[in-house]
Amino acid sequence: MSRDSQMRSVLEAQIAPPPDVTFAPSAVESTRLSSPRSPTRSDRENTPLLARIEEEHGPLYFNHFTDDPQFTSIIRQAEQTIDAGVFPERISQGSSGSYFVKNTDGKILGVFKPKDEEPYGKLNPKWTKWMHKLCCPCCFGRSCLVPNQGYLSEAGASIVDQKLQLNVVPKTKVVRLASETFNYSAIDRAKSRTKRNIQERFPELGRHFHRIGLPPKSGSFQLFVENYKDADFWLRRFDNEALPESTAKSFQLQFEKLVVLDYIIRNTDRGNDNWLIKYEKSEVDESSGGDEDDADDEDDDDDDEMDWGMVKPPSIQVKAIDNGLAFPYKHPDSWRAYPYHWAWLPMAKKPFSEELKSLVLPQLSDMTFVEDLCDELYLLFKTDKGFDKRTFEKQMSVMRGQILNLSQALRDGKSPVQLVQMPVVTVERSKSGYGPGRPRTASGETFIQRFSKRAPFFSWC
Repeated sequence: MSRDSQMRSVLEAQIAPPPDVTFAPSAVESTRLSSPRSPTRSDRENTPLLARIEEEHGPLYFNHFTDDPQFTSIIRQAEQTIDAGVFPERISQGSSGSYFVKNTDGKILGVFKPKDEEPYGKLNPKWTKWMHKLCCPCCFGRSCLVPNQGYLSEAGASIVDQKLQLNVVPKTKVVRLASETFNYSAIDRAKSRTKRNIQERFPELGRHFHRIGLPPKSGSFQLFVENYKDADFWLRRFDNEALPESTAKSFQLQFEKLVVLDYIIRNTDRGNDNWLIKYEKSEVDESSGGDEDDADDEDDDDDDEMDWGMVKPPSIQVKAIDNGLAFPYKHPDSWRAYPYHWAWLPMAKKPFSEELKSLVLPQLSDMTFVEDLCDELYLLFKTDKGFDKRTFEKQMSVMRGQILNLSQALRDGKSPVQLVQMPVVTVERSKSGYGPGRPRTASGETFIQRFSKRAPFFSWC
């Protein structure tokens, strides 16, 4: 064999494919077409909108809570319901845009409050606050609160409630949702319509859009509680109808939990119309009933008397909603004091119970627990685009001062009304720093206690 023929054989052997491999020219194309990021028009039209977004952008709207699968499941139901065309319903009451979010059966799952539709948000659909801002700019808003942080305040109140095991706040977290019924600007709606038209006419171009529908809104999502009424409704009834002793004791304890929550977060908007009471009247306990023969032997006079051993006492539960105007960065010191309206109730004159002291006092007296609470709130508040660390430290200084006063009031056996009469104080940290893993040594952190020197002009409103 010549040298040229040998060289040719070697080259052919190197170029030839292995015996078990076959070339498929259409394989690359088919792989590209079957990719989840670039489906064909027919596949894309048959795929639900939420599924398409989740394929392209990962977990839908980041509404995934690994530590709370039950809450995640509820949010998934809400998203699927919106995708099916059952949109959230705007609540007519209130001064901001808030919505009842339902499932496919029409059952209310929770209340969603978007950040940009808060009382002083730029897309608030209620005109009352717009008139307030236009006509009374000097009295506009609450000067002690950070603007447009109501949704964080709602979720923050839920964190405080869970840490202290108060169980008076319906579980609340920050989520992102999009719906046709939310209040969007004309530009956002026009952009959404334009993208949808382009996708229908030019699918190859439309598949490059990151989002086809309306942009999702960040806001607080609070689980809905059933069979509750405004506290004012039941408080008026209780003025004329005395509660059984066991029920009254339970009601007092839950009221004290509400007081603890409001005082720690320094709620500036707690009236008797935004905390709820669920009251279920007495029922006969058939398992405790006597024999029929014994009942027949009773005298007529005894028939008129109620056998309280056969009656279950009424049950009562309290829930604190509308916690969006809390966590101020300073104590109210300008025009209004924003008092707690529960301070005028007769229950507020009773000293805090031993049950409440044993529940919260050991934790509130532990500075490590308090700083852990501040860290959890930091992880929540820093998710806001306008987050400022110095302002947050001021908010935590107010909260620490409230906890200091509350702890002292519990030790001294004071009542809620005496608690709110204590001088307001802030507890500032000299070395700031938040987040898990930071040092907790006594030498690494020092705190400075300061009393407020200014008082609001009006103390009753």
